Amino acid sequence: MRNTVDAFHKLYYDTGSNVTWTDLTWMGHKILKCPLDLWIYQEIVHEVRPDFIIETGTYEGGSSIYWASLCQLFQSGKVISIDLSPRAQPKHPLVTYITADSTSQRTIEKVKELIADSINPNPVVLVNLDSLHMYDHVCKELEVYHPLVTPGSYMIVEDTNLCGHPIEWNRQAFGDKGPWEAVDEFLRTHPEFEVDTSREKLLMTFNPRGYLKRKV
Repeated sequence: MRNTVDAFHKLYYDTGSNVTWTDLTWMGHKILKCPLDLWIYQEIVHEVRPDFIIETGTYEGGSSIYWASLCQLFQSGKVISIDLSPRAQPKHPLVTYITADSTSQRTIEKVKELIADSINPNPVVLVNLDSLHMYDHVCKELEVYHPLVTPGSYMIVEDTNLCGHPIEWNRQAFGDKGPWEAVDEFLRTHPEFEVDTSREKLLMTFNPRGYLKRKV
């Protein structure tokens, strides 16, 4: 079965520009996600009920609006979306945009300030890492954002399917290491997180081994 799933994954991912996942929108805003992952995201939000969803990688804002739509549907939660050079920042009352390097100390302090303003004395935080997919950058994001994730919540590392897992297109630009390898490195020294493979139940995901659940 794995070979069949990988073959479909490659076909779905690599089929020309502006086809399949590169031509998806959420409420009119471009969203570069796998629809199967978006379904899993709503399950996670329903279960975890985060007070804050921290997203790195705004791009055109479709995923920011998607997360905010879930918060609105469940009547709880806010979104903090961070990008150094976003293409768009569509307005939504539950979204705060930060235009900055996601890994800078100043950015992290701003995120902490926003979380500290919560009316909940113990806010639940979910993190979604989807900015630059270079190995070194993902490693740094994992280190600076993992302390914000609350026990029982998730840090979702996107595009772990790159660098041959099973998508190959980016090897020339990224080399042999990408988000998947960054997750491997992170897990070696952070036993408080584990890969939640149950989130891969729909067989194809752009985030294989990328659903990291905080145990304690």
